[in-house]
Amino acid sequence: MSEERLENIETKIAYQEIMIEELNKTVYQQQKKLEQLQATCKALAGHIASLAESASEAGLAMNERPPHY
Repeated sequence: MSEERLENIETKIAYQEIMIEELNKTVYQQQKKLEQLQATCKALAGHIASLAESASEAGLAMNERPPHY
């Protein structure tokens, strides 16, 4: 194997290692964002459920038409 060819292979490997590290960071950030979004959705679902529960306790129907219809 020639010296130039070996250097080219080493250069390509170095660039691939950098790219893999960047991709790993991106995947990690996306996972953190996904976990945040899931927590937000869970909190919103809980809030909606508590609102529906308090409305049913107050005797209000969620889908009932107002009297002016």
